[in-house]
Amino acid sequence: MPLPMKINGLHHRTIWSDSNDPTHIQIIDQRHLPHHLVIEPLQTVAEAATAIRDMHVRGAGLIGATAGFGMYLAAIAPGNETVNERLKQGGELLCASRPTARNLAWAVERVLAETRDVSGEEDKKKMAFTVACAIADEDARFCRRLGEHGREIIRAISEKKDGAPVNVLTHCNAGWLAFVDWGSATAPIYAARDAGIAVHVWVDETRPWNQGAKLTAWELQQEGIECTLITDNTGGHLMQKGMVDLVIVGTDRTTRTGDVANKIGTYLKALAAHDNHVPFYVALPSSTFDWKLRDGMEIPIEERSGEEITQISGLTANGTIETVQLTAPGTRAANYSFDITPARLVSGLITERGICAANEEAISALFPDLA
Repeated sequence: MPLPMKINGLHHRTIWSDSNDPTHIQIIDQRHLPHHLVIEPLQTVAEAATAIRDMHVRGAGLIGATAGFGMYLAAIAPGNETVNERLKQGGELLCASRPTARNLAWAVERVLAETRDVSGEEDKKKMAFTVACAIADEDARFCRRLGEHGREIIRAISEKKDGAPVNVLTHCNAGWLAFVDWGSATAPIYAARDAGIAVHVWVDETRPWNQGAKLTAWELQQEGIECTLITDNTGGHLMQKGMVDLVIVGTDRTTRTGDVANKIGTYLKALAAHDNHVPFYVALPSSTFDWKLRDGMEIPIEERSGEEITQISGLTANGTIETVQLTAPGTRAANYSFDITPARLVSGLITERGICAANEEAISALFPDLA
């Protein structure tokens, strides 16, 4: 299968170790996209935590991969503490950076578990690096697989439409920039394109960070996939008019019963899809499941600064990025980053092992070794 995830025709990942110096972890600083491609080196676990907290990286899978490499940077940090002590401290720092995405704590827990019984300080450091690389590689591999499964949903709709373009609506960015490669919600779209299936994507702008406008639309343009940017409030209108065939979104944490935490506004899209009989699918690798939670309302919802709503940044005519004020001085804003879509509104979950219903029985049957 051809490699997508291109920038100016060249394949990229969102995070990788420097081939000349593996103690430098490279990321794409997504705050500068789509206008500038900025590669940022991470050399300490504190820098990795800052990158997660301040949105240099974002998206469930990429947050997890960054946490994995952050744990490696904690392991090799200078100091008098043992590697185990540095890993414990690094894990606490990373887990405090953003609360909602399950992949973050999952990656930290995985590095801790796989280094725990390794004897020798240097061997522990090597194992931390090995696990971090495995997390990144697995993320890319799982996203590719879920893309192959999700492609068949798009193919079935295409056949019903006699080959006319399938109109897919997305919310936020669940593309390759949110993962290591391929993405979750976009992976079926890329796989469908590669299979010769005509696809058009409605791209929600996704305030307040505008990940849809800045990232998803840009990704799809780089891949030559037809897309149209819309405001966050337009999706319901398009569904009423029969202009949406399918909704695919990602998720930052999904319970064992199928409740979904995703970018704020996902719940409203699910309600509109349900009312208009539009299939609503959630794409996720298994690392995003929270096997300990049954009720989505127990998922912690991140609240961020109100300035993200009252201000906005963009490219000026002279080529600089500037931030301007949208509101009157002193305007109070509540900035909730995620909402919960109950399982009853989800048509199915697209995973690396296949597609299943959004309920505990079906999820457990697909993942008996994890549930």
